Amino acid sequence: MPAISYRELRRRYDLDGPQKTVAHLAEALQQGHLQPEDFSLRDLAEALIPDGHQWVKTLDPRQAGPVTLLEAGDAVDVTAFLNVIGQVIYSKILQAYQHEAFIASRLVQTIPTRFDSEKLPAMASVPDTLTEVHPGMPYPQVGFGESYVETPATTKHGLIVPITREAIFFDRTHLVLRQAAEVGQTLGRRKESRILDVVLGAVNTYKHNGVNYNTYYAANDNGPWVNALGQNPLQDWISVDKAEKLFAQMKDPITNEPILIRPNTVLVPTALRHTARRIFHATTITFSADGSPSATTSPNPLADYRVFDSQLLYQRIVASGVSPTAAETWWFLGDFARAFAYMENWPLTVTQSAPGSEADFTQDIVVRFKASERGTPAVLDPRYVVRCTA
Repeated sequence: MPAISYRELRRRYDLDGPQKTVAHLAEALQQGHLQPEDFSLRDLAEALIPDGHQWVKTLDPRQAGPVTLLEAGDAVDVTAFLNVIGQVIYSKILQAYQHEAFIASRLVQTIPTRFDSEKLPAMASVPDTLTEVHPGMPYPQVGFGESYVETPATTKHGLIVPITREAIFFDRTHLVLRQAAEVGQTLGRRKESRILDVVLGAVNTYKHNGVNYNTYYAANDNGPWVNALGQNPLQDWISVDKAEKLFAQMKDPITNEPILIRPNTVLVPTALRHTARRIFHATTITFSADGSPSATTSPNPLADYRVFDSQLLYQRIVASGVSPTAAETWWFLGDFARAFAYMENWPLTVTQSAPGSEADFTQDIVVRFKASERGTPAVLDPRYVVRCTA
């Protein structure tokens, strides 16, 4: 990675202005041309703050004698420094927030919303018998019916990354970036855990037409649907076939017509990673009829499935009260984007404190970056996912 020319960065900032410079910097960080670790807090301060070398020296209280006096008009413009370092901190937080281990956050649908909670209306189901149009007769209209799903209230989560005078003076850039990464990972892990708790059924948030339901029902629960299958460990294509047959029995609660569900994703704990890959990524499968001495080999019909494994899934199953041994046998099959959503008031946002705040005087904190996101996981239609256990 080539070294950053801070003089050139200062020149581009003066020529292009703050918005364009920060936009170019954000693009370079997003595409991997630059990494947050390529930057130095002290070097950025010396290059982007007017008389930056002198300003950095003033961070040492000994430079100004027993009492430092700030005269009128002596305020230092640190805007350029804060704009650039703010983008670097945001990039580091975002990298950790989007960690590849956070699988469920990418599987569920994200729905932006301005409301604390919502009533999502469903399209009115039209029976097949009403689609025929006789000569001279009006076409039937489709609109929103009385069916609706209520989503739970959203919650806000956030943390603050401070940059102290010491961090700039001693150039503790790596420590600040570690704090930023920890903030991003903590917020991302917390969001992932909340989503997983809903996906696995530890937290039941499905509320349809004002009635609360569990996410999963087994055949002997006498529930409105069956999407929990016990005694079905993930062993081979037959295990998948048993789960798929449950989807064929799902019906629309209004019209009683079959719901067209095409499962496309498998989610397993880490203990089933290799088993799942062997089953779904195999080129062919071999099977034989009962009592037949011959076997038949055919192309693997499960090759179109996407397979994901999650270490956090296992941890959340255990946290829900399931034994560690049993938790290793849980697996999920379906269309997660149709079944679940994350109702998002705002995505990960990083806000910068104003320079010269009270914290600068009382705690020697030059600037603080507040990272926050607000949202909640919700169940849209539990019929689109089947949970299997051994």
